Amino acid sequence: MTKNEEAVKNDMFGFGDKNIAFAKYFIGTSYLNGLVSPDDNIDINVSNVNFEPGCRNDWHIHHDGFQILLVTAGEGWYQEEGKPAQLLKPGDVVAIHEGVKHWHGATKDSWFSHIAITKGTSEWLEKVDDGYYEQLAD
Repeated sequence: MTKNEEAVKNDMFGFGDKNIAFAKYFIGTSYLNGLVSPDDNIDINVSNVNFEPGCRNDWHIHHDGFQILLVTAGEGWYQEEGKPAQLLKPGDVVAIHEGVKHWHGATKDSWFSHIAITKGTSEWLEKVDDGYYEQLAD
């Protein structure tokens, strides 16, 4: 097995299915297990998002809300525009404010899992450059 694969696939929040609905906003393969969907009384989405090694989402911005990431397994990256990438490990929490351009995903050699708590809408932007991503030190 690849680094942290067992921990991610056996995560207490469920591994989920291939993230086909959002695949165009990712490089690599991710898996999504929806935990709470917005409805008339709840206006946030809570999902367990799992990333294969090297998988990451595109740069994006959250409008009319925020996003909170709760890292549950593996190792990953989080980066805000204009700041260095942060290595994430289980137990890390990232609070992303409205309008902050950012991306997140797995390291090159590890599976990665986080709970994403999201309010508002996402504006998807450019891909994270392969050359830049490859230079990040695991």
